[in-house]
Amino acid sequence: MADESILVVEDEKLLRWSIVQRLTQEGYRVSEAPTGAAVTDIIDREALDLVLMDYRLPDADGSQILKDVLAKHPNVLVIVMTAYSTVQSAVEAIKAGAYDYLTKPFDLDELVFIINKALETTDLRREVEQLREKLGEQYGVRDIIGKSAKMLEVFSTIEKVGKSSATTVLLQGESGTGKGLVARAIHARSTRSNKPFLTVTCTALPENLLESELFGHEKGAFTDAKSERRGQFELASGGTIFLDEIGDLSQPLQAKLLRFIEEKTLRRVGGSVDIQVDVRIVAATNQMLDQAVDEGRFRPDLYYRLKIVPITLPPLRERMEDVPLLVQAFIDEFNKEFGKSVKGVSEHGMDELLHYRWPGNVRELRNMIERAILLSAGETLDSPDLFPDRPRETVGETVMSEGIIKLPPGGIDLAQVEAELVRQALNLTNQNQSAAARLLGITRDQIRSRISKFGLGAAREHKD
Repeated sequence: MADESILVVEDEKLLRWSIVQRLTQEGYRVSEAPTGAAVTDIIDREALDLVLMDYRLPDADGSQILKDVLAKHPNVLVIVMTAYSTVQSAVEAIKAGAYDYLTKPFDLDELVFIINKALETTDLRREVEQLREKLGEQYGVRDIIGKSAKMLEVFSTIEKVGKSSATTVLLQGESGTGKGLVARAIHARSTRSNKPFLTVTCTALPENLLESELFGHEKGAFTDAKSERRGQFELASGGTIFLDEIGDLSQPLQAKLLRFIEEKTLRRVGGSVDIQVDVRIVAATNQMLDQAVDEGRFRPDLYYRLKIVPITLPPLRERMEDVPLLVQAFIDEFNKEFGKSVKGVSEHGMDELLHYRWPGNVRELRNMIERAILLSAGETLDSPDLFPDRPRETVGETVMSEGIIKLPPGGIDLAQVEAELVRQALNLTNQNQSAAARLLGITRDQIRSRISKFGLGAAREHKD
């Protein structure tokens, strides 16, 4: 039975009563407010998990009430109800921090569905805050930032894997998604945290030198082996070794790595003695290893051995709600480094950041903010600071440009427009929810909510 606290803000008495009755039946603790003044009183004295609010109140502006709620309760989820379905009001609410919006009239079953989905993240968010505090104490992981559902899952998995006895972990994700930071965080959360953490990039050395780097060599093993040398596996004994770009490992070294994982012993190059080593291997790749297996470039037995504990890091375009958090974190970081006092990003600049597709992911965003702060002379970063080399009309790659979408004099039904866009995105992606969500710049949970909301049928879910 649900036990979260919900505040219903609605001036229409009958509608407010209907919503309160239904949510109470669902097991929620429900408060109600007919006016903005009543909201102010409640948020000063009650802890809230979710606020369901009418965006047009008789005594208050919805955007101001939304800001007041989030100022008092930064982690509360806000769902906006509005009968004034314009593009501007919807964008205004989401930009101000609303989780989602509903267009009146709506079905109470639809409302309950959206609220249930929204509140699924609250408990996980609390766990993540505790985890982040622990991580911050043990290792500087300030760059692992996010409140999106996908990143909450990553944080939760870091905690579980770190404390587990698993000796192999596979990190998958595009370049720039933070695989190295996650590897260090896993090490920091483990009983191995007081032991070495070493990194080896599998593309950095030729095959013969990489083998010596990993396994070590005996004196005289090859021309330049003038003395005995322990490899990275031995040096990391008791701790963690991070093998970056594991997909580029040669077939012979794949075989030796598999033997080491299975037997927990290694033999130095030129050696004849097996050496026992206890080390956790965190391997990372930006390749599709299952495809590499199908193509014969990667050993299937090694792939399945590494994949016992897989963690997939989402690309930044699939967690755009994290962009403002990352931007502020990077601004704070580079203000200190360069002695600057940049306060933030302009509204137009942030809008372009939120519409950009981020092929280089978090690394690209970090580099962008670093360059902008280094070169900027003002207190606010604007579009030219962030995208200096791009024509203004191409930044963001959005279809919401002047002249492409125009509001008819008689107005439009925003719900119909939104439903049509979702339908088109699903058709373009062969009903793939994740791909359709990327086209629309929203999360998979959000598109699933809209599929249910608009009765678009069972689109195919794809696990990225």
